[in-house]
Amino acid sequence: MPVTDFEFKEKYRYKNGFGSYVETEAVPGALPVGYNSPQQPPHGLYAEKLSGTAFTAPRHENQQTWCYRVLPSCTHPPFEEDLEGPFNLTKPYSPASLRIIPNQLRWDPFDHDDQTDFVTGLRLIAGAGDPTLKQGIGMYIYAAGKSMNSHSAFYSADGDLLIVAQDGVLDIRTELGWLLVRPMEICVIPRGIKYQVHLPSGPVRGYALEIYQGHFTLPELGPIGSNCLANARDFQAPLACFSEDFGATAASGPNSYSITAKFNNGLFVTKQNHTPFDVVAWHGNYYPYKYDLGRFNTIGTISFDHPDPSIFTVLSAFSDHPGTAVADFVIFPPRWLVAEDTFRPPWYHRNTMSEFMGLIEGVYDAKKGGSGGFMPGGASLHNVMSGHGPDAESCEGARNAELKPMLVGKGSCAFMFESYLMVGVTEWGLKTCRKVQSAYNEHSWNGVKVHWKRPEGASTDGHLLK
Repeated sequence: MPVTDFEFKEKYRYKNGFGSYVETEAVPGALPVGYNSPQQPPHGLYAEKLSGTAFTAPRHENQQTWCYRVLPSCTHPPFEEDLEGPFNLTKPYSPASLRIIPNQLRWDPFDHDDQTDFVTGLRLIAGAGDPTLKQGIGMYIYAAGKSMNSHSAFYSADGDLLIVAQDGVLDIRTELGWLLVRPMEICVIPRGIKYQVHLPSGPVRGYALEIYQGHFTLPELGPIGSNCLANARDFQAPLACFSEDFGATAASGPNSYSITAKFNNGLFVTKQNHTPFDVVAWHGNYYPYKYDLGRFNTIGTISFDHPDPSIFTVLSAFSDHPGTAVADFVIFPPRWLVAEDTFRPPWYHRNTMSEFMGLIEGVYDAKKGGSGGFMPGGASLHNVMSGHGPDAESCEGARNAELKPMLVGKGSCAFMFESYLMVGVTEWGLKTCRKVQSAYNEHSWNGVKVHWKRPEGASTDGHLLK
């Protein structure tokens, strides 16, 4: 299926293309021509530059956007720390608060929460590194039952946030325009961009990955050529859209706007007397975007052996070492298998990368669902060098299956956040959420059978000199 058949229909227009240089204006003539910061921008607007990389970053890596807005972002009172923030970390944040353990972990589906909005419903489940050093990642579960207040906005100074919608629709208003994000879609909101999340279809649940360093990009294709996997043309960026509430009341009045900043995994709040959504026009290549996972063009073997799962990478955030990622976002959508004389599920393995998996819908072909299994809205974590692979039932089924062409994963999509970092788990993830499956190992691998039969006459001491 080339695109996802969504129940909730699209209602916005977008600009298409990954990493494209975009210009968009909600009012004709709002973008200055030939200048970025003229003495008097059109229509009495202010020019404000939003920099996602250092000014001196190489041209091919440089990310920035020029915004033309009613009032600049700095016009607000000082921030104050919100000591009741939702991230469940010891204050002040310390990477030492994470439990770094080798055990394989799996979680039952996380609960919906009707009492929270998107921000208060975010829960840090695992991560590594330190936002203050711009190194590492954070992995989240979100669950919300109500829209954010229309006079509020949120942004993260810690990193870019990739959101995976699992259940329910997110109608996201950003400074640069609107994005509608439905199950089987993802979006990325870069560091520093303010946004507000509405829930047009009711309660929502999903996953999120924050990268403290760099930005997501498309993986290199190498010998694959110039197409396949996630194609650049299928990524969508918002069009400029703005409001005109700009200071008729004081910042403490009933029409004030509450701005929440995530800073070193803590929350800070200020109130201002004008809307943050006042960008009338913008141009640049630093902006939020979304992508329909149904457009991912899978590839695989047409002869034998199961290729590495890197062939399912949608987006990567590269480290300083070529070929190694701070984070990869990988999906396992419906696909055909035709490999001859091949164990077709993912093989058993130990990986120098950490693997956090979630299930958007359906049943993952290497893990059985049902009670105590891998279920939509749940998750698993296999840390650096922790062994894992198909459960016993899936293994036996694959060993004995008739190897005819088959469509696997129909109606299903699993994903993986993969990182070269050793990942720690929060207290919320290990205990507070009460979703860890204590019998994960027993349920999955205690029943793996021994098929070994030593040939008659074969020795166990072939390493000895005769």
